[in-house]
Amino acid sequence: MLTIDTQIENTHHILTPSGEIDASNSVQLDESIRHLSESGAISILVDGTHIDYISSAGLGVFMSYLEDFQEKGVSLKIFGLKPRVYEVFQILGLDQLISIFPDKESALAQ
Repeated sequence: MLTIDTQIENTHHILTPSGEIDASNSVQLDESIRHLSESGAISILVDGTHIDYISSAGLGVFMSYLEDFQEKGVSLKIFGLKPRVYEVFQILGLDQLISIFPDKESALAQ
């Protein structure tokens, strides 16, 4: 099961997915990110502290926005990933394409 909370902190929109992100629910993540983008968010932070698992479908959601966000000047950062979830990003080389930080403070400082 996946739940996604959204908060606004100053100029940052913080998405907090909780649970597992897989093929059956990655659409939820996609809709949440698209909604923020369409509503004019320029800084999107994804709090990964409650993500227990992510499949290639979940990773694909993040990948699908990279080019679009770069063109629009939207910042996408992920922080707080558990080691085994971060490892999935590393294996696929996504840690080179997406800004990933150990915690919220370091994400905000960049």
